[in-house]
Amino acid sequence: MPGPSKNRMALLTWAVVYPLITSLLAVLEPFLAGVPMPIRSFVLTLIMVPTMVYLIMPAATSKLRAWLNPN
Repeated sequence: MPGPSKNRMALLTWAVVYPLITSLLAVLEPFLAGVPMPIRSFVLTLIMVPTMVYLIMPAATSKLRAWLNPN
């Protein structure tokens, strides 16, 4: 049985990543305003990647299972 199409997974990933990055940037900006960009990126990804992998994507793929696997 084939998995979800790459197009649908890409769309779902973007739909989850964009608001998460935007929210994290807004929250972290006051704390990281004077910090060099590589460190800001490190902190952002340190929070974002585990949140995506362990919380958001499992919940999103579970809720959208029928859309991801229409057959």
